[in-house]
Amino acid sequence: MSKKTAISEELAKRVETSRMIGADKSLVLHGGGNTSVKLAEEDIFGQQREVLYVKGSGWDLETIEPQGFAPVWLEPLRRLAMLDGMTDTEMVNQLVTNLVNANAPVPSIETILHAILPYKYVDHTHADAILAITNTPRGRELIEELYGDDVVIIPYVMPGFDLAKLVAKEFPLRRTERTIGMVLLNHGIFSFGETAEESLQRMVDLVRRAQKFLRDRCGAWACVGATWEPTILDSVDVVKLRRSISLSAGGAVIMTRQDDTGVRSFLQRPDLHQIVTQGPVTPDHVIRTKRVPMVGTDVEKYTENYRRYFSEHVDSARDPKTMLDPAPRVVLDRRLGFWSIGRSARDAAIVSEIYRHTIDVIQQAEAIGGYQALPSEDIFDVEYWELEQAKLKKNSSSLPFAGEVALVTGAASGIGAATVAALRKLGAAVIGVDVNPVVEQVATGPDYLGICGNLTDQRAVSAAIERGIERFGGLDMLIMNAGVFPKGKPIDLLPLSDWCAVMDVNLDAAFDLMNKACPFLALAPRGGRVVVVGSKNVPAPGPGAAAYSASKAALTQLARVAALEWGKLGIRVNVVHPNAVFDTGIWTDEIIEARAQEYGLSVDAYKKRNLLQVEVTSNDVARLIAEMCSSTFWKVTGAQIPIDGGNDRVI
Repeated sequence: MSKKTAISEELAKRVETSRMIGADKSLVLHGGGNTSVKLAEEDIFGQQREVLYVKGSGWDLETIEPQGFAPVWLEPLRRLAMLDGMTDTEMVNQLVTNLVNANAPVPSIETILHAILPYKYVDHTHADAILAITNTPRGRELIEELYGDDVVIIPYVMPGFDLAKLVAKEFPLRRTERTIGMVLLNHGIFSFGETAEESLQRMVDLVRRAQKFLRDRCGAWACVGATWEPTILDSVDVVKLRRSISLSAGGAVIMTRQDDTGVRSFLQRPDLHQIVTQGPVTPDHVIRTKRVPMVGTDVEKYTENYRRYFSEHVDSARDPKTMLDPAPRVVLDRRLGFWSIGRSARDAAIVSEIYRHTIDVIQQAEAIGGYQALPSEDIFDVEYWELEQAKLKKNSSSLPFAGEVALVTGAASGIGAATVAALRKLGAAVIGVDVNPVVEQVATGPDYLGICGNLTDQRAVSAAIERGIERFGGLDMLIMNAGVFPKGKPIDLLPLSDWCAVMDVNLDAAFDLMNKACPFLALAPRGGRVVVVGSKNVPAPGPGAAAYSASKAALTQLARVAALEWGKLGIRVNVVHPNAVFDTGIWTDEIIEARAQEYGLSVDAYKKRNLLQVEVTSNDVARLIAEMCSSTFWKVTGAQIPIDGGNDRVI
């Protein structure tokens, strides 16, 4: 076996066991934790040198690939730990300077810590069970009782150079022949091994012992409280709350609700405010969830307290402009429930998962002596840590629709599906509604909610809006695309039932949706926007399309009236009139070919039968719709814009 093959196999084992750790959410959440392996490689001069492969910044253990591990020359890292002091910025500079591969990701901030531990494989997690035990007044004592000499216990120090320096000093003095791990109080746990499997198994065994300790000794594992049914969710109150938080945050936010028995029980604790305002279960979570959640819905009071907290901890050397926006990231309210907040649906989902685990950890800690977080000074140091501030700036979204929510009807195919994609690409969270169940699979991810429902059913419309608000917290944009185009019939042969069926979908259902959506659009932080998908048949109807043409004309008139009435509410209402968009459900290859033959044209020429001689696609219409929701059209309402390549009858 060649040297490169051996290294590749060792790294493959590191990837495999890292993914197993990452898949267990009771161990790590969203980029938390890190793993490493030490290997021998030849440098460019042919000399054998040790290399530390450590998880790179920005990678998640659950999905990490070999290229997600940053290779760093090991000997310089060990020398760094011998320095008297070093800023974290300089530490990161040194880590990057000593990369074996310049294209590798930035190494974890705990790279030096991994380097100085005298084991080939090292695993580090923020296991819930460990945090539940260490976040109590007797945390150290309980860990000593639980593990004895099996682990070295290190008091809390902020991750980075200072922690590595402390471990370099203390670990050799406290290590015994029995040592298989290390517990960082209020932070997490490490395990070691000479193989990837050994290090993983030791992590599993150590955490299971903690879980068993909580379950058997303290009766605190899987705490279950009394069931409680919340009041019916008031969607308007939720949207008002989102608006207030968005204004405090300086930009639109997504709010996601999580509801289960454990959450309901937690919200009914009489000491809820006292325990949750102590701080997070580990400082690693503070950037995502902020120092404390907002208990209740008084956003002004929360932001005032947050500004006071900042001013009390900031030193004269720190620029006040570095203060994070004072808006909460978690809301706990006995009536509205548990809500997570983020600048994107993904951010809100991450906050939701982290704080759901936080609830369990707090419940367990309370059961074994009382939850006790780190002092606020330590939390502040992490919250306004220069490295985390840089990470926040790097990850902050500059997309125009970040934090905003759109509802798109007729989203299963054609223009609707293309609009879903266009809005998501620009940062919006999207609710797609269609009678076709395919709408549920149009997109995947935390920023999409597909709802199968018939818009002619008033209850289904109300339910879709409520589900969307529970998932994303509000409504900023309404794209009214759903419609039917019946088979052509002259007026004298058109049954009244067919006429009514078209009006039911194209007009009446649209009116009902606008009626129900208006109160929520009026509360959109950046102003509500409505885009109605009309038709070329409005200005230039054709024979055999009486019902369709009349319904779209009436819908356009409805949009014009809405623009007149809703301007004072800050809601913009505009219309697009597509024509000959052939990649939609109403056109089949057979129909297009037949129509082309009628005109004596090729299919390609028929598709481009307009003044500009271009084909108009669903994506073209979707891009225009998205643009009409953007700041480009900020001062435009009541407009009607054709997108047809130029039609002489329209012009």
